[in-house]
Amino acid sequence: MTKKINHIGIAVKNIEAALPFYRDILGMKFEGTEEVAEQKVRVAFLQVGESRIELLEPTAPDSPVAKFLEKTGEGIHHLAYEVDDLEASLADLRQKGMRLIDETPRFGAHGAKIAFLHPRASGGVLTELCQQSTIK
Repeated sequence: MTKKINHIGIAVKNIEAALPFYRDILGMKFEGTEEVAEQKVRVAFLQVGESRIELLEPTAPDSPVAKFLEKTGEGIHHLAYEVDDLEASLADLRQKGMRLIDETPRFGAHGAKIAFLHPRASGGVLTELCQQSTIK
């Protein structure tokens, strides 16, 4: 089902303030930013090996990332695994009795289809499954 770790999402209050650590200190390749209006978040992408770090900055006080920051503070928000067929993966997880946040896929950054599993289903870790867009 899962192919690889696609990215680690890190919630930050301000991308510009957090970016120098990853880009300048750790030497990760900065790939740019994108606003994902549906998720009420701005995302900065940093390449590390075959995976990415995604810095997540809320764009609205009612966004899930803003709520996470209020409750937990800055830090790891989620772990994302890449799958070939998100709909089939979700159907398989439902059949196995897994608790899902997203019953159907939605769109994330880069046009990828995404869906989240409930943290209670995965040992307290917010888990995202993503299917990469074929459009580049």
